[in-house]
Amino acid sequence: MFKKILVPVDPAETGFAEDALAKASQMARDYGAKIHLLAVCPEVQSFVASQLPEGWQEAEFQETAKILDTIAAGLDAPEGAVDKAVRMGSVYHEVIEEAERSGCDLVLMTSHKPGLSTYFVGSNAAHIVRHAPCSVMVLRGS
Repeated sequence: MFKKILVPVDPAETGFAEDALAKASQMARDYGAKIHLLAVCPEVQSFVASQLPEGWQEAEFQETAKILDTIAAGLDAPEGAVDKAVRMGSVYHEVIEEAERSGCDLVLMTSHKPGLSTYFVGSNAAHIVRHAPCSVMVLRGS
C-alpha cells in the first residue's frame, strides 16, 4: 500500500478537499501511511506585487501555514502522521514538484466536475495525472 500521500489543499476553498482528506486519513489509520498536506499560493505578477505592502508574501505564507495546521489538527490520523508544505506558483507544477521532492508515492486529490472550459484549457488534476512522478487518485467533487 502507499507510504506517503500528498493531498493538495486550496487554502481559499479548504472544504473542497474534505473527501480527499478523509480518504488519506483512513489510509493513514489502516495502513500506516503518512499524509503530506500541500497548499499552493498563486504567483503574483511583479507589477501587481510592487503595489502590495512590504512583507505581503511572507504574511500570505504564514496565513496559509496556519490553515494547514488547522486542517492537520482536525484529521483523524495517527499522531505524527501529517506534515505540511506551502509553495508558490502554478498548482499543477508545484504539486508535481512537491510529490517528487518529498518522496510521495500517491497524490490524492479532489477534482471539479469537468466543464466546457476544461476541454479547452485543461484542469490542474488532468496535468497532475499526466505528469506526476507517482500514482494519482482523483476523487470527483460536486
